[in-house]
Amino acid sequence: MTGGWIRAATATGGKPTMSSTNTPLETSALFEDHPFLSRRELLAALAATSAGIMLGTPLLAQAGHKRGSLQQQVIDLVQRLRRQGQIGPRERTSWSVYDFNTKKKLVSINEDIPRQAASMIKPFVSQSYFYLVADSSGHVRYTDKVRNIMERMIRKSSNTATNQLIDLVSRHRSHRGPRDVEAILKSEAPQIFKQTRIVEKIPAGGKTYRNQASAHDYSRFLYALWYDRFPYAGEMRRLMALPNHDRITRKVASIPDSVRVYDKTGSTAQLCGNMGIIEAVSRSGHRVPYTFIGIIERPSSTAHYGTWITNRSNAIRAVSNLVYLEMKDRHRLV
Repeated sequence: MTGGWIRAATATGGKPTMSSTNTPLETSALFEDHPFLSRRELLAALAATSAGIMLGTPLLAQAGHKRGSLQQQVIDLVQRLRRQGQIGPRERTSWSVYDFNTKKKLVSINEDIPRQAASMIKPFVSQSYFYLVADSSGHVRYTDKVRNIMERMIRKSSNTATNQLIDLVSRHRSHRGPRDVEAILKSEAPQIFKQTRIVEKIPAGGKTYRNQASAHDYSRFLYALWYDRFPYAGEMRRLMALPNHDRITRKVASIPDSVRVYDKTGSTAQLCGNMGIIEAVSRSGHRVPYTFIGIIERPSSTAHYGTWITNRSNAIRAVSNLVYLEMKDRHRLV
């Protein structure tokens, strides 16, 4: 990781940018999940997929990879999870994986569609405060009290702590509450927070549905975080590495305890998500970091929250397991 954060400039600071691949069709999803496809293209893709299944041939296979691209593997797995009922027929999903070692985007599915952010917005709130500290010439400070608020907000996902920090940010800006948080982020790093919308504090009961971000926003955020392109990036990584009940490494069959994860989950009656950096280790002892973002969103609130969130959390774990196995092959991970 290298130093030298910058504001209102490219998120990569001159480093190779994350490539964005075209999103293949997730054939069992609703047509509304794929607004970029015409009906004719949708039907053609469905026919091609059916033919591929009947012939037993992988679609979009990369040369030398019998299983096909990781992106296609994720699409196939999500289809199976839909058939098994772990993802509903009317639920929309977004997925993103970026390999820091090869500097390649491996998965980009519905990546630029804004979705409910839920608690995944909380690191963004912290980052807005860190921008204030960096720009204030000492007038705004990162005190032990603020550190405690952030730890409760990120590790414990405390909604009360989140609203406290939003109030602190707003007090030093225009007194517009959460809109000040969004304004700071988009002023300082507009190339990162493109689909981010922060318009509400977290109401009583945690029913926050109006704040939004895209999987690509999270991916760009994590990329900049890893390469120290934010003020207090090291402290943000520390906060996001505090032990919590993540859905991308915990209870994931293939992932060993030796990995480190920097992440934030998001959960409501309409959304299950997790975004983070998984730092694996190769057999030769080298670090192998990669981003993983998984989001499952409902059009309305579930009446059976416990069962719904458990099944969707396990669906995200299943995709994370698939991604780790692919990374294990690519980088000889432990």
